[in-house]
Amino acid sequence: MSQPHIIKLRSTQSSYVYHTRKNRKQVERKIELKKYDPITHKHEVFKEAKK
Repeated sequence: MSQPHIIKLRSTQSSYVYHTRKNRKQVERKIELKKYDPITHKHEVFKEAKK
């Protein structure tokens, strides 16, 4: 049985990182989310990064 795992979401415009969970059983692809980046003071695309 698969369990949710903690992943890193790294900003495409800066070096800021969010940590979140991903259920690998339901989501097989890499995650891309638009979240607030405090370094650029804008909403940016965050992509899943390797640990």
